[in-house]
Amino acid sequence: MTVSEYNNAVDKFSDGLFRFALKNTNNYENSKDIVQDAFTKLWEKRENVNSEKVKSYLYTTVYHMIIDSSNKAKRKVELKEVKLQPSNQNSSYMGLSQIVDEALSKLSKIQKSVILLRDYEGYSYEQIGGITGLTESQVKVYIYRARVTLKEYIVKLENVL
Repeated sequence: MTVSEYNNAVDKFSDGLFRFALKNTNNYENSKDIVQDAFTKLWEKRENVNSEKVKSYLYTTVYHMIIDSSNKAKRKVELKEVKLQPSNQNSSYMGLSQIVDEALSKLSKIQKSVILLRDYEGYSYEQIGGITGLTESQVKVYIYRARVTLKEYIVKLENVL
């Protein structure tokens, strides 16, 4: 991979990778770090990465970094004082984007990842399988189950009002 091909990859894929990471982590700064680290790894392995498979390499790297980040967060114990405020969701309108984000948060990590790769980023089932390490039929099952969960959540009237 040449410097020009690397720069083209940064221009073409950085926004999509960031959206993918942000939707999975819900953390702006962590998502920026993950994408930057993915491009750093690409640069370090530029001699071994085929320029035609850069997109798949980057999404696979980001996917694995999200999982690693999530596992680290689970091990890390932080005690925070939580101030609970009563919420009255029925009296305030939630935007569609907020409803979809909340519905996505109800999914498991793997379901969320495959849905985002398929519906937000437009990957094929085969490509998603390559990124996540799942078979094509497993990807289809996870996507189906995720869509059912999303539909059930979004259709509920109390979630929309």
